[in-house]
Amino acid sequence: MSNKTYLIAGGSSGIGLALVKKLTAAGHHVTVISRTGDSLAGMPNVTHLQKDVLTDDISDSELPGALDGVAYCPGSINLKPFRSLKPDAFLEDFNINVLGAVKVLQASQKALKKAENPSVVLFSTVAVGQGMPFHASVAAAKGAVEGLTKSLAAEWAPSVRVNCIAPSLTDTPMAERLLSSDDKREASANRHPLRRVGSPEDIAALAAFLLSENSTWMSGQVLGLDGGMSTLRV
Repeated sequence: MSNKTYLIAGGSSGIGLALVKKLTAAGHHVTVISRTGDSLAGMPNVTHLQKDVLTDDISDSELPGALDGVAYCPGSINLKPFRSLKPDAFLEDFNINVLGAVKVLQASQKALKKAENPSVVLFSTVAVGQGMPFHASVAAAKGAVEGLTKSLAAEWAPSVRVNCIAPSLTDTPMAERLLSSDDKREASANRHPLRRVGSPEDIAALAAFLLSENSTWMSGQVLGLDGGMSTLRV
C-alpha cells in the first residue's frame, strides 16, 4: 500500500493525536489543523497549521493538493440539565461539532476529489442513538453530524466516502473531569458491558481503517464503538 496524505483537524490531542500517531507510524503524511502543536513537535511526516477552525479562515491553497482522507476530531462534552441550557450553549456545541466540520470539508473538497478512493471520517456520540439525560445540547449537535455524514456520503458518491464513528466515553483530555477520580473511572467503566472506558487508540484504530483502502465499499455509515453500551444489556 502506497503512502497517503491525510488532513486531521484537532490532531494535537486525544483521539486526533492517537490517529496522527497511527497514520504516521504507517508512513503516511499528515497535515494537522489545531490551535496548538506542542504535542506534534519532532513527529515525522507531520505538517502543522496553527488555526482555530471556528474563527480562522481555511483556504484550500494552504492544504495539500490532493488528500486521501480527512478526519474532523474537535468536539465537546457539555452535560447539563435541559432547564439550565441557554440557546448560546446549543449554538456553541453546533459550531464546534457541525460548522467546524463543514468549514474544513468545504476547504478540503477539491483536494479530496483529486485523490483515488478518498475518505472522510466524522465523529458522533453513543448518546444520539441511545438517549441519555443531560446530553441534550451535545446530542443535538452530534445528531446533525450524523445527518451531515449521510447527506455528504450521498452527494459525494462515488468519488468520496464519508463515514462517522459514534463512541462512548473515551479517556481523553476533554473527558478529564468525568474521569477525575478512581470512583468516577470505575463507575464509568461499569456502565459499559465490556467494563472499561474507551481509549483514544481504540477509536483511532477504527478511524484509520475507515480512512484506508480496506474500507472502500463502506460509506454513509454511523459505526458504534462504545464498549457495547448501545446494543447490549448484561
